[in-house]
Amino acid sequence: MYVLHIGNKNYSSWSLRGWLAMKLSGAPFDEVVVQLSGTWNAQWRSFSPTARVPALRDGDIDVWDSLAIAEYLAERHPGMWPADPVARAWARCVAAEMHSGFSQLRNDMTMCIRERVDVRPWSAGLQGDIARIAEIWTEGPRRFGAGGPYLCGSFCLADAFYAPVAFRFQTYGVALEGAAGEYCRTLLAHPLLRQWEADALAETAVVEADEPRVIYRDKLARNA
Repeated sequence: MYVLHIGNKNYSSWSLRGWLAMKLSGAPFDEVVVQLSGTWNAQWRSFSPTARVPALRDGDIDVWDSLAIAEYLAERHPGMWPADPVARAWARCVAAEMHSGFSQLRNDMTMCIRERVDVRPWSAGLQGDIARIAEIWTEGPRRFGAGGPYLCGSFCLADAFYAPVAFRFQTYGVALEGAAGEYCRTLLAHPLLRQWEADALAETAVVEADEPRVIYRDKLARNA
């Protein structure tokens, strides 16, 4: 059976992607939650050579990094990417774009599901990231959404990679208009995201290095 190591659900956006990929595969797996501390933990090398989460173990095979996990599972379980080759190519591109890009979003809007904070004014870089995400969330349903309300119709790995963004937008009050806003609301309402959110809200651990009210203390004080 697969074993998936993940971090605290309130904070770990990368873990959410790996967990959604695992759920999307339909395969049974054991979920092991390890506690984030805000610092590198060498002990995690027992299940991941980078000492980071998520990390998947399949027998004697270790797979780390959320995109590698997604592709590993997609090779073994059908239906995780769109069947149509054009939609599949687009879905892979936007998932890879999320995986490697949007650095300003990651820096300025760390994931903390239980929080609601306003960190305006947003930097030009952050505004650019938000605009590009809105563009993707509009383009996908328009081009490929005939079979359902997600980026390529049915829920797929591309949606899994943008799920943490939907939680970030909820936390920081990013209200998108039109099709992008509708997609964001639909994504947040997906049963798997609601399950993850419920688990996150039940957690009691606080990692100050990942807390918006600590990271953005000065900006929040100016906005008060």
